[in-house]
Amino acid sequence: MFEGLFTRRNSDRAADGTSGPANEARPSIGLALGGGAARGFAHIGVIRTLLANGIVPDVIVGTSIGAVVGGCYAANQLDAFEAWGNKLTSRGMLRYLDVSLSGAGLIGGKALATQLTAALGDQRIENLPLRFAAIATEFNTGHEIWLTHGRLADALQASYALPGIFPPIRVGGRWLVDGALVNPVPVSAARALGARIVIAVHLNSDLSGRGTVISNHGSDDTDDAPVKNESNGKRGIGDLFYGDHSMLRRVFGNRDRPGIPTIMVEAFNVMQDRITRARMAGDPPDVLIAPKVGQIGWFDFHRCADTIALGVQATEKSLSDIQDTIAALSPTVTNGASAK
Repeated sequence: MFEGLFTRRNSDRAADGTSGPANEARPSIGLALGGGAARGFAHIGVIRTLLANGIVPDVIVGTSIGAVVGGCYAANQLDAFEAWGNKLTSRGMLRYLDVSLSGAGLIGGKALATQLTAALGDQRIENLPLRFAAIATEFNTGHEIWLTHGRLADALQASYALPGIFPPIRVGGRWLVDGALVNPVPVSAARALGARIVIAVHLNSDLSGRGTVISNHGSDDTDDAPVKNESNGKRGIGDLFYGDHSMLRRVFGNRDRPGIPTIMVEAFNVMQDRITRARMAGDPPDVLIAPKVGQIGWFDFHRCADTIALGVQATEKSLSDIQDTIAALSPTVTNGASAK
């Protein structure tokens, strides 16, 4: 996916502060990285800031783009992923969008999948130096799937397979799609994998004005007039490309009428917001980092540097809370030995 930039497969992880077992003098730390497409570059800023302050995760669980960033960090490829993102332009991103109107998604996904597989090779989740899981959804049952072993590249593809945009991915005999359908910010999974302290990163928290109730609404004069049938009962292939029946207009939309991709993404935003609220109410993280990335569009991958900076800012504001939480849950050290 990252055009041959992943060249440090066997480099010393100690340089990044990611080597070795969990520090016995502190509780285990988990990161729950949420979904949000291009907004996910903020996760890079979060991880960089935590590492710079000596906060090294022992567990990482990610959904969608959170799985991609978390997986690249776990595989020692975060530098290369960031370098790839910083080289992206709005036009250059188009090379990865192999549009397909005949498959199970608007984007075939082969261009991204090929590059991702070439980059990560056959690295397996169970061989990573920390505990990692990618969250996906089995689309026909609604099961929440924690991908904790097998090929890392397959797990990441499944976790970001947004229904309707990307086709489902078959992993271990199950057809899987985006994990944000069931667990957008996977706090529960991070706890289950052994994290005593969970730091969650929510990328959609600043989308204000959503989720209210409009209790009195109906049609008015600003609505579209009913479409008249002027074909005298005769319809031809031209109806697909002209007038209100234009296939292009229906797919891509225009200034006055949203197209399929916009409708799907905005509907997904609403769903993800509601699910996140419900799940965090029942299982809140110990610390929540909420980068202000609302101005970053889901497909603004060319704004990598700006998005990373927003992740850094949000994490710096949360550092004192994180450090206080670690201190509160760390064993008391007396005469060089930890008190039990």
